[in-house]
Amino acid sequence: MQGSVGYNLVFAGCVCLACAVVVSSSNVVLADLQARNAFLDKQRNVLLVAGLVNEEERLTPDEIELRFAPIQPVILDLGTGEVVVGLDPEDFDQRLATNDQARSRVAPDNMAGVARLPELALVYEVRGDGGELELVVLPIEGLGLWGTLYGFVALDGDLRTIRGLTFYEHKETPGLGGEVDNPRWKALWPGRLAFNDELVPVVRVVKGVAGSLTDDPYAVDGLSGATITSRGVTNLLQFWLGFDGFEPYLMRLRQSMAMGVG
Repeated sequence: MQGSVGYNLVFAGCVCLACAVVVSSSNVVLADLQARNAFLDKQRNVLLVAGLVNEEERLTPDEIELRFAPIQPVILDLGTGEVVVGLDPEDFDQRLATNDQARSRVAPDNMAGVARLPELALVYEVRGDGGELELVVLPIEGLGLWGTLYGFVALDGDLRTIRGLTFYEHKETPGLGGEVDNPRWKALWPGRLAFNDELVPVVRVVKGVAGSLTDDPYAVDGLSGATITSRGVTNLLQFWLGFDGFEPYLMRLRQSMAMGVG
């Protein structure tokens, strides 16, 4: 009986060890693939918000890379808006930087629920053959009803007109706040103005139906039954387009354009 128990224990231990080895090996083998898939998914979302791919298209990895070629990732100092050279954008993870106290700072009180700000941020630019800015894609995040929404907003070369808005991760209720994923709602954003004439970010999601682009250029239809999510989208956009977000970077771009050098 004792021999039987000992055998069972040894056998069970060997099985557990073998399973642990298999699981650990799988994690190592799949880590690069998972990282690659996450990288391609981010590129596809940048393409979506920039209007360079539509929702229905199913692209292969090679097609994503080909479409992404005109887009230039840029790492910048969030506080000054200045471009940081010498760093590889492919190796930079803004979310990890935000969660690292050594590479981020406490955010000032804000309606968007942003707790920390990274010292460095990753944005995306598209420029013409002459170097003129055609559009810029900015990462955005902020609280909805159940958690943080992560996404991108794209601005046309005038740095006022919205090219697109998309959220690639959130915890909002399907059919309510989850409608931030609805292509019909996202189609309402292109052409709306993010800033007023004084360059203050005033774009907002209203309760009910917004007016036309001519009559109400700063407003977008609300999400039915999702007041808190709608308010969250307004808050996070106004935060990231404002002083504590990308305003220094956008002001630097505007100054360069005014001087005819960018």
